[in-house]
Amino acid sequence: MGRFARAGALVGTLGLVASLALSGCREEGSAAEFVPGPSTSEAVAPDTPPSSGPPLAVSPADGAKNRPVSAEIGAELPDGSTVSKVSLTTANGKEVKGKLRTDGSSWVPSAPLKWSTEYTATVTASRPDGSVSEGTSTFTTMAKPGSMITSGLYLFDDRTYGVAMPVVAEFHPGIPKKDRAAVQKRMFVQTDPPQPGAWHWVSNGTQAFYRAPEYWKAGTKLSVRIALAGIPLSNGRFGNVDRSATAKIGSAFEMKVDNADKQMRVYEDGNLIKTLPVSLGKKKTPSSSGTLVVMEKKEATVFDTMDDPDPENRYVTDIQFAQRLTWGGEYIHAAPWSEHVQGRQNVSHGCVNVSLANARWLFERTKVGDPITIKGTERKLAAGNGWTAWDLSWSEFVKGSALPVPDGGAGAAL
Repeated sequence: MGRFARAGALVGTLGLVASLALSGCREEGSAAEFVPGPSTSEAVAPDTPPSSGPPLAVSPADGAKNRPVSAEIGAELPDGSTVSKVSLTTANGKEVKGKLRTDGSSWVPSAPLKWSTEYTATVTASRPDGSVSEGTSTFTTMAKPGSMITSGLYLFDDRTYGVAMPVVAEFHPGIPKKDRAAVQKRMFVQTDPPQPGAWHWVSNGTQAFYRAPEYWKAGTKLSVRIALAGIPLSNGRFGNVDRSATAKIGSAFEMKVDNADKQMRVYEDGNLIKTLPVSLGKKKTPSSSGTLVVMEKKEATVFDTMDDPDPENRYVTDIQFAQRLTWGGEYIHAAPWSEHVQGRQNVSHGCVNVSLANARWLFERTKVGDPITIKGTERKLAAGNGWTAWDLSWSEFVKGSALPVPDGGAGAAL
């Protein structure tokens, strides 16, 4: 069996993440927002010479029924052979667009196949002796299942993000551990200029982060496809939709906060441009130390913590220039009530308090995906409480991959 033999038996899916319960600032009525799934696109593959060698065994096998709409096209290749053409057509002869994996293991349709539809796959391969072999298979996809995984992708077309923006895929319910390798094979990331990367799963399988060994280069183009529509999982559920986005990484803007002197130092393209006094979380509700990422920005919002079990932590407050850092409710935001102690004393419920003027100045310059490092507080950032991909060293991060990661990271799969 040749290296193009793996085909339609990939599994996977996507979903939402639950908030972690941390004391601190919390915004009322916050909800996740995700990119929509794309429509199917189609194209014609290039011509190849007529077949002159023994036929190939193609998968899905000829006559196969109930194949997932995530099926990939594979074939058993003789040693030394290479694929020269893959064609996938509907019953009316319309050809489906797709790409060969860079490792040659299979051909991936560029969009999910349709439910309950017949397709014909043709694979052509060139042999070392110059002969050409061809194989054909006609198969039918399954009907749309009733049990789906809810999915999400925190990346939107044509937006500009910070250098620490991870690709964030979310799953509800979480992906079972035994299914994660197959799911990960269907999560495609391309970068321009090319930068190697890796995926990392949080322990309960509700999130997977993709990042490079270092922050993205300014100006990088990120192209992402989470291709999980129709992929079956071992728990009887199926992926609900493919999601894709193409976005840009902007300039390097980084914030560093030290509890020792209660100052935030702001860097742009490696240069210190401003130092701001801050007030962090008091000892009873400390801020999280670690590398966090700006997840969303709201010029005006309301923090409502009236459901907090501790009466001392209950309040409803109008907030300006809020920038979310954790699911548990930690933000950078304007706190005019604490300006008199900023730079000297921690009085917040876990947030990074800055003056109204400094909050506005930051808000006008930051992007979703900009990093902020906080050190010296009484609490360490919990994994998964926000986009915590950069809170791990690269050697620790790759341990969370469901697939082996080459030294320095993997390149694009397609």
